[in-house]
This record gives sequence, C-alpha cells and structure tokens, in this order.
Amino acid sequence: MIDTSNFKNGMSIELEGDIYTIIEFQHVKPGKGGAFVRTKLKNVKSGATLEKTFRAGEKMEQAILERKPMNYLYSSDGEHFFMDMETFDQVSLPAAVLGDGARYLKESTEVQMLMHKEKIIGADVPFFMELQVTETDPGVRGDTASGGSKPATLETGAVVNVPLFINVGDRVKVDTRTNQYLERVK
Repeated sequence: MIDTSNFKNGMSIELEGDIYTIIEFQHVKPGKGGAFVRTKLKNVKSGATLEKTFRAGEKMEQAILERKPMNYLYSSDGEHFFMDMETFDQVSLPAAVLGDGARYLKESTEVQMLMHKEKIIGADVPFFMELQVTETDPGVRGDTASGGSKPATLETGAVVNVPLFINVGDRVKVDTRTNQYLERVK
C-alpha cells in the first residue's frame, strides 16, 4: 500500500480494478479545508487519460509492472503471436492490446510486454521502425524535401505520408507513436 505522499511520475497504481500510470501530480494545500492531490493518470490497457483528485494521505495499492522482451512472429485473424526469448513459449495478443503500433510490426521485431502478476496487460512497440516502401507514386526529378508529400505503403502494410522524392524500394524511418515519416535511411 502507498499513500499520496509517495506519488512519483511514472508510478503505477491500481484503481477501481484497472491499472493506471501517474503522468503528473500536484499537492495542493488550500488556505481553508484539507489538503489534496490533483493527478493526471493514464490507463495502461486502454491508453485513456483521466484526471482524479485524492485526499492527502489516501492509501491505494501500488501496481508492480514488469517489462519482458518478446519477439514478434506473425499475425492471424486479428491475433498477434509473440515468442518469449528466454523460454521460447509462444503467446498471442488481440490487436486491441497493441493499438496502432501493430501495423508497423515485422517478423523478429522486439516488443516490450507489460506484465502485472504474470499476466500480459499491454505491449510497447518500438518508437521508431525502419521499413521498406513497397508502393508509392514515382518521384519526379526536381522534387525536393519541402515540395509536399504523397502516401506510401510500407512492407508491413502501413500507409504514411512521405516526401515526393521517396521511391519504391527506399527504406524510411517512421515514428510509430505519431505515424509520421522521419527520414530516408541509407
């Protein structure tokens, strides 16, 4: 059990049957009335944020989360299959657990599984992926980096906007959190 005086950014707590990570908090002591703690929490499973106020000294259960690296194997019928790199056990996760990042996964990508009490509750896809462009309109001589953008399909099936000079076969670096092109990779 922890109380509000032990709050730290990044700490995880159990609240109403769900697990939340503290994004930010502020201790408030008004001139009149009792002190309280104003927090911004992120639901680990859904990613939704919530603002909640606790009374000073209120106690709650701390959620101990572990990260375990696993290798992505393949996807089938809305399920993604991973292999534990220590035990070689295979586990599957529904697409909803991975969120948008799932569309950037390619074979052998290392994914950090978020575990609570030996149960997988989430997964973190790498923030940056280098992928090959498999389909896009051809670039034209004279197109520059500042001249606009066009959609490109990557080897995993994800579609991102890229500069006009990117061609089929080019490798690009993509931010999986924002779905944005970052740079062409040599």
